[in-house]
Amino acid sequence: MRETNKSISATSPSLLKQAMSVNQKPFPWVKAFCAGVAAALPVMIGLLLGNFEYGLIAGMGGFTYLYFFNIPYAQNAQKLFFVVLGMTLVSALGTVAAPYPLAIAILMGIIGATAIFIFGALRIAGPSAIFFVLVFAMTTGMPVHPELAPIRAGLVFLGGTLSWVIAMLGWFFNPHGPETGVVKRVYIELAAFVDSVGTKRFNESKNRVMSVLKEAEETLAAGYIPWRETDLFNRLYVLNDHANQIFLYILDNFSEAHSKLPPELGQTIREMMFSLDNKDKQVCKKVLQPEGINENVAALFKKIYDADAIMNEPTSKINNVIRISKPSLKAIFGGAFDKNSIVFISALRFCVVTIIAAIIAYQFNLARSYWVPLSCVAVMSGSTIVSTYHRAIQRGLGTIVGILIASFILATQPYGYIIALFILLLTFITELFIVKNYGLAALFFTPNALLMAESTSHGDFSFSYFASARLMDVLIGTAIGLIGVWFVGRRSASSRLPHLVTKSIRSQAQFLLLLFSDQSVGLNVKESSEIKKMQTNIITLKTLYTTAAGEIPVNHKALEYYWPIIFSIERLGYFLENCSKVVNRPILSEEKLAQLLYVCETMAIAAGRKQSSSIKIVPEIESFPNIQNEIIQLQKSLHDNNRKM
Repeated sequence: MRETNKSISATSPSLLKQAMSVNQKPFPWVKAFCAGVAAALPVMIGLLLGNFEYGLIAGMGGFTYLYFFNIPYAQNAQKLFFVVLGMTLVSALGTVAAPYPLAIAILMGIIGATAIFIFGALRIAGPSAIFFVLVFAMTTGMPVHPELAPIRAGLVFLGGTLSWVIAMLGWFFNPHGPETGVVKRVYIELAAFVDSVGTKRFNESKNRVMSVLKEAEETLAAGYIPWRETDLFNRLYVLNDHANQIFLYILDNFSEAHSKLPPELGQTIREMMFSLDNKDKQVCKKVLQPEGINENVAALFKKIYDADAIMNEPTSKINNVIRISKPSLKAIFGGAFDKNSIVFISALRFCVVTIIAAIIAYQFNLARSYWVPLSCVAVMSGSTIVSTYHRAIQRGLGTIVGILIASFILATQPYGYIIALFILLLTFITELFIVKNYGLAALFFTPNALLMAESTSHGDFSFSYFASARLMDVLIGTAIGLIGVWFVGRRSASSRLPHLVTKSIRSQAQFLLLLFSDQSVGLNVKESSEIKKMQTNIITLKTLYTTAAGEIPVNHKALEYYWPIIFSIERLGYFLENCSKVVNRPILSEEKLAQLLYVCETMAIAAGRKQSSSIKIVPEIESFPNIQNEIIQLQKSLHDNNRKM
């Protein structure tokens, strides 16, 4: 969040320069090779069995692998399974709808919107709608035979299943790699946080630790399989929980410290982090604590040594503390269906613009009309309007070169294993460069998609006609996507910030009341509707803010006003969630609870109306000073911002 605020306040480089920038992420060699194999292997199997066309259709199921990411294998397995089912369904729909242009247009919009909504609501990493729409579009461009829908869908299912198997192979070698990686990052940031005590870096480091702790909690929850609990997973869970306890202890005892902590503390945490990769679970090299330290520092050393001991605790003791809580799908999708949810708004916009693009393309009877809405979909897949414009520039430039590459390849009239080899090579290079720049990936994704589409459509090929027609389709689709985004969504996010900030503060007040009143007695507050509502509102608020930061034109005034407020709301939510894990919480008097609710409601009204409010007294909450301090900080943020308005 802080980086976002800095970026909007600084002078932004031009859209063209941003779009053409290449990031420094490492090349994903293994994933790229596996993606190429997943796309090309079905084609080769089809050739071996004597049916090249069936192999190409099955190859479309290979797009499933492109949804594989470095998340827990349990989550990947579920996600990819439903991607396979989705690919199968859209291929059947495309075959059946092929004779009816209007049906194709409507279904294309619905398919894209559904994928955008599901991926957005569940916050799933991946290419979202693009490949579902692509598979649907490619099947509509095949020879019209609605009766072949079951066969084509079955072939796509087989190709997708093969991709699923390839993606899951890594599980046999490192079943908890993603979970281990995120817990290691927790301890790396925790060590840096310990070193930052008494320095100007303290607040910045504190925010990073909170962020990675939340990410680790979500990653571990995603990787949890109730019927298959492993020793390593359980230890990772306890290690993450213990890191959270160390973090809170430091906040409680050293937030106001003016001197640095002994460097041996950070060294001990780093040594312990390396033991996570030690297969023999040996104790890490112990760093001796210095003499003459005070009681609080000695207690912190003990907590850190206890974290190392967790690696050698008996399995039975570890298993007794595993308590995984996941929000229900009903709660997740219920929050995403809210009229102020940017996920719902984006999906609706996506649906309308895609349908319009498809109708225009079919109305003018363009050759391979589906390339117009497909280009529109690719452009609108950007998470913000700025990223949408980046996509347009990248796709435009990348596609021009990509079409020329495709034209030269098709001019040689490749067949059989040559096509399979091109598919493998082009998919490999696409996945290799997609992490660097979308435009670079488009150089190779475009000829790959065109090669597969033209090979299954049995159309006549003319170099000049093909190149000009595809280029025209892409430019028209890109233009429609940009126009649609500009008119429908350019201020949809920033205009909704006031309502959602107010809603988030009120949901935190409701959860605060539940935590510290007698209503919580005998109730599992971690599963309550109040905490789920608060979590949903905070997630939606963060997404909305990020989207607003990418609008054109950017509403700098709104973003600068709400940034410290949203940041404080997020931190308060973190402390409230941690409080819900504590069994023995104090029961506050009715007077204190009433004062807390009054303070929260005053802040909610002030945030919604952008009005100044006086600083109210926040009652002390025994054993939970961080909650009290964060409420005070939220009041100050609202008060200071309103004085600037």
